[in-house]
Amino acid sequence: MNTHHAFDPKAPDLGFDPYDLLIHAVAPRPIAFVSTLSADGVPNLAPFSFFMGAGSNPVSVCFSPCTKEDGSFKDTLRNIHATGEYVIHTVSGAMTQGMVATSRPVPYGVSEWPDSGFTAVPSLKVKPPRVQEAPFAMECKLHTVVHHGSGPDAANYIIGEVVMFHVAQGLMTSDPSEIQPGAVDYVSRLGGASYGRVLPESLFVMRRPAP
Repeated sequence: MNTHHAFDPKAPDLGFDPYDLLIHAVAPRPIAFVSTLSADGVPNLAPFSFFMGAGSNPVSVCFSPCTKEDGSFKDTLRNIHATGEYVIHTVSGAMTQGMVATSRPVPYGVSEWPDSGFTAVPSLKVKPPRVQEAPFAMECKLHTVVHHGSGPDAANYIIGEVVMFHVAQGLMTSDPSEIQPGAVDYVSRLGGASYGRVLPESLFVMRRPAP
């Protein structure tokens, strides 16, 4: 018995944007809150939910700022193309309003930092500042950008190497592996305008099967 509807994302008569299914099917998604600088030194701050850890040797991450409706690149991608440096932050529950404020469309060269209300503090190995209020920050240097597709909403996979971690002191014990997920208050992106939070009561533990 067929229990599912089937949709071909390239069907000419689909009748809706396949993006609307994608963001429900791939959820929850962590949010990469990215700080960059333009070639002229103007700071930029923007959130992206197409984001993942990519490898641990070297430590690497990947996120994708999709091409804008007019076919141009978003400011974050333009800045990374120009400088090769950026900082990715983890978003906590206390950061949600400041984070979403930075998604307001502004002309290139206008900084979103004042909209956010966050505190900019110096990074150690890259020039873009980091957000002091974030529970985690990862200073990154660009490895490569992979462009996939063309026109509006095309993917631009930014793959970078993490060259420095910053972890809020209240999250750590003497062993960095003992960070408690419930203490971070992670915020994730769901479908539509919905978000989720990782609260202690929603957590559970499963061990991998022994070999």
